[in-house]
Amino acid sequence: MYKKVLLTTDGSPTASNAVRVGSALARASGAEILLLHVGDPAEGKKALETTSGQIEGDVSALSVEGDPADKILEVAENEGVDLIVVGNKGMTGARRFLLGSVPNQVSHNASCDVFIVKTT
Repeated sequence: MYKKVLLTTDGSPTASNAVRVGSALARASGAEILLLHVGDPAEGKKALETTSGQIEGDVSALSVEGDPADKILEVAENEGVDLIVVGNKGMTGARRFLLGSVPNQVSHNASCDVFIVKTT
């Protein structure tokens, strides 16, 4: 079904829930997994190490800086993924209202399927 799945994480417990569900779906499809963190590189390195350790099998990992929704879409396009998995909760407070909901932006602008995992 899917050949390459992009899982996103910010290192939070809710993101870990989305990664868990997404990795199970990827395994069931026999898909390659790409794990992405958008944000501070030092935080990204820690989040990717912790999160990739929770996924069975081979995982490619990537950390980039920038606007989360824009970078998720850019990486998905550049890497040729056919499914993006994001959690329904992430940013909170004023940042969410200023920047908008990342899952909303990704789902409306992706050129592939988007799976939004209810994480709370």
